[in-house]
Amino acid sequence: MIEATWIAFAFALGLASRAIGLPPLIGYLGAGFALAAFGDRIGVGPRDSEILAHLAHLGVLLLLFTVGLKLKLSNLVRREVIGGSLLHFGISSLIVLPAIFFFLDTSWRDSLLLAVALSFSSTVLAAKVLEGKRELRAFHGRVAIGVLIIQDLIALVVMSIASGKVPSAWALLVFLLPLLRPLLFRLLDYSGHEELMVLLGLMLALVAGGLGFEYVGLSSELGALAFGAMLAKHKRATELSNSLWAIKEVFLVGFFLQIGIGGLPDMDAMLFAGAVALLLPLKGALFFFLFLLFRLRARSAFLSASSLTNYSEFGLIVASVVLPQWLTPLAITVALSFVISAQLNRISHPLYDRLAKRLIPLERDIRHPDEQPVSLGDAQILVMGMGRTGRAAYDHLKAQGWRLISLDSDLVTVKKSSENDRHVLFADAEDQMFWESLEMNQVKAVILAMNDPEAKIISTRKLRGKGFSGLIVSHAMYDDIAKQIEAAGADRTYLTMSEAGAGLAEHVARELRAAH
Repeated sequence: MIEATWIAFAFALGLASRAIGLPPLIGYLGAGFALAAFGDRIGVGPRDSEILAHLAHLGVLLLLFTVGLKLKLSNLVRREVIGGSLLHFGISSLIVLPAIFFFLDTSWRDSLLLAVALSFSSTVLAAKVLEGKRELRAFHGRVAIGVLIIQDLIALVVMSIASGKVPSAWALLVFLLPLLRPLLFRLLDYSGHEELMVLLGLMLALVAGGLGFEYVGLSSELGALAFGAMLAKHKRATELSNSLWAIKEVFLVGFFLQIGIGGLPDMDAMLFAGAVALLLPLKGALFFFLFLLFRLRARSAFLSASSLTNYSEFGLIVASVVLPQWLTPLAITVALSFVISAQLNRISHPLYDRLAKRLIPLERDIRHPDEQPVSLGDAQILVMGMGRTGRAAYDHLKAQGWRLISLDSDLVTVKKSSENDRHVLFADAEDQMFWESLEMNQVKAVILAMNDPEAKIISTRKLRGKGFSGLIVSHAMYDDIAKQIEAAGADRTYLTMSEAGAGLAEHVARELRAAH
């Protein structure tokens, strides 16, 4: 009965939050506060809170496991990611620390831990916002996610140090974990695509990572992250992460409910949240200028900083371990920052367009890692997107003697493609400035091979808007998407699976004709 009450409260207030354009997480926090206010009347007691705390812990472990599945060194070992995250962590903590110490009259230890907790940005909110806008694979999206992963690693170190846990001698065995990677890869290969794969993920995150690390005196959160990271290079890591997404989200609802049930906010907590929310513009501005320092263009720096202008649920996780008395004020702070950040990210692109003339002069006058081409030279065919479809189209046309050039928004893909003797340049199809300055006088045809349907629609509109009258061809998974791309101005849109079936049938017919 109690579980039904939790679900009903969480769903109702989560739905209400979504209806007014706010993240459902805010509704879940509100549901927790509502349960705290009316718990006695509906029979929610300490035992129920313990059950909810256990579910919340499982949600945190699954969150960290899925973060580990995205830990790709190629996207992390970049100066703007490592330098930006570490410098922001250090500078913001040092700036906020004296203010907390003098105005809140807390100990230096508690002041430092509060400053550290407020230095983090929300992994869950940023990932959801970027995913909703289909910008996870864009350059600024990968920079933001990379910074968040570094912050998550810092949070784990802080929790381990501040909690005072002393690992046992058996903890040294964790250095042998990489030897298990071939076994883990094989287990994932053999687990199939259904419930066994989900159970494997749960076992690695909760049992091997969670309980296993606790038995040797290490953080269970660190264990979940470590086992996820060992599978990050597997070709099915993304599939495993997607299969666990719904389970993780449900358990994380328990985490936010638990925070609310911990106690209703008093006036002091509300004043604290309001005061700290005023620091959000400073947090975003610091990220922006640090990204410029590390040679990013103003647009990438602005959009990445916008995604990171919030406070983190990891700050709450840190507080739950080392600052339980500050959990409720921090929960209100995080919720308020989510409200502000959600609105900021909703208008981030038009806001940048309005501020671009003032922000672009702040760029460093050097070669930027996210610099985009201004001319496509003498290329006759442009291939946008160098995934499997794009590579196949590029190689086929190149073998026929056409002059080709390709664009992709993933720097790692650009580098690998260039190493394989393909002419590939970095570009973000959703960047207004890119289309305004691009020269493509010799291009006769454009092939849209990106995975994101919205990027294909935007690219088609931008191409026609700048006067391109050549052939635009795209592929799509679904008929309704194909119609949208054609409505935007594409000449032809082919359904991927239908073309694959037709190609397969043609091969069969050719073999039969050859046999007779």
